[in-house]
Amino acid sequence: MSDAPNPISPGPLLTLALVESIRAAARAGRTTLECSLDLGRSLTEIEPGADTFRWCQRHWPLPTVKDRTVYHYAVDRFVAVSRYTQALIKLVPTDWGPPTFEIDGIKMLPTAKVSPYADAETKAALVSPAGQVVLDTCGGLGYFAAGCLTAGARRIRSFEKNADVIWLRSVNPWSPPTGGALELTHGDITEHIASIGNDSVGAILHDPPRFGIAGELYSQAFYGELARVLEKRGTLFHYTGSPNKLTTGRDVPAEVAKRLRQAGFTTEPKLDGVLAVRR
Repeated sequence: MSDAPNPISPGPLLTLALVESIRAAARAGRTTLECSLDLGRSLTEIEPGADTFRWCQRHWPLPTVKDRTVYHYAVDRFVAVSRYTQALIKLVPTDWGPPTFEIDGIKMLPTAKVSPYADAETKAALVSPAGQVVLDTCGGLGYFAAGCLTAGARRIRSFEKNADVIWLRSVNPWSPPTGGALELTHGDITEHIASIGNDSVGAILHDPPRFGIAGELYSQAFYGELARVLEKRGTLFHYTGSPNKLTTGRDVPAEVAKRLRQAGFTTEPKLDGVLAVRR
């Protein structure tokens, strides 16, 4: 069953850099400022002030904000786009526009050298999603799904275990809306995969949290299930990152490739993960 996004109050999204630019424009005596209020997806014109700005025929307060935080308007004030249930989960701005997110301070998407959105598009292209049914095992902010939609996937079955991450998607303008070709299920893929039919998906994108957090998503049993649901000659991209072997004592990409081969895949290292084809 797909989850609808949680309702939020409409309004702009603010970051420290944006608030500073609005205040600087006001100090300079400017009457208008072209900027983005949706994390770089579009440009709009506002009237800057020292403590407020005018946009869409109303005045919005300029809050005191922190770095590495996105703020949205909730009821009558700007608050951080974050939630704490079992862990602190927050939307984090990037220099690229599309945000990343963190769980207890651990960044979940690469941002140092490339936009996380563009990075996901590149990796989605590896599995040739056009016309395919795609399994997106760990949906996150939905960037893999967005890449598949752009590439013309026929259907995307996306799963996300954490309700707070799904809420982040409802606030993030770069997350694709659900519906149409994109089916988002709030649930643990390790539990739901048993209900997915044999040979029923043409491609898989697997972007699990790091091994120490979600070891079950790296298990031989789970890889066997991925092989079962993927049609013959179907393609899987498994993000592993590049953990430091000197500090961890483990070569996670090599371990992943070995288990995937045992599950019935051919493998090759690709980007920051493993590209596999079901034999």
